[in-house]
Amino acid sequence: MGYQYCLGTSGVVETINIFSSTLRTGDNRQIIIPNGAIYGGTITNHSARKTRRVDMVFGIGYDDDLKKAKQMLEDIVMADERVLDDPKPVIAVSELVDSSVNFVVRPWVKMADYVSVFWDLNETVKLKFDEADISIPYPQMDIHQPGKK
Repeated sequence: MGYQYCLGTSGVVETINIFSSTLRTGDNRQIIIPNGAIYGGTITNHSARKTRRVDMVFGIGYDDDLKKAKQMLEDIVMADERVLDDPKPVIAVSELVDSSVNFVVRPWVKMADYVSVFWDLNETVKLKFDEADISIPYPQMDIHQPGKK
């Protein structure tokens, strides 16, 4: 069966018995959940469909070239052969927050490729942004003492 979430627990369903269900977690632990908790809770099955959207957010500095960064993100996503052409990936400015201009990057992939695409795109974006001197800012706060400059 598929990958499930129930009561803050996630894993592959191995057995469903009369009173409990057994899950195997990603790090190979066995979790036994009383079926009463399952029946009253929400279950999200991430493997029920053949494809899945990878939802990512990348922030750049306000002084960085917005159009260049967007083009780079598009090039990186489209260069990955695991990214599906249909539905078309979405790459757009989603937020103007305190420390960064945030892009949403939402490519669609086959379920089996989800994790590796997520990890690979994160690494590739970081490396390519570094090469192009596009900053990935971290939250920061400027503190000024009154009367001092």
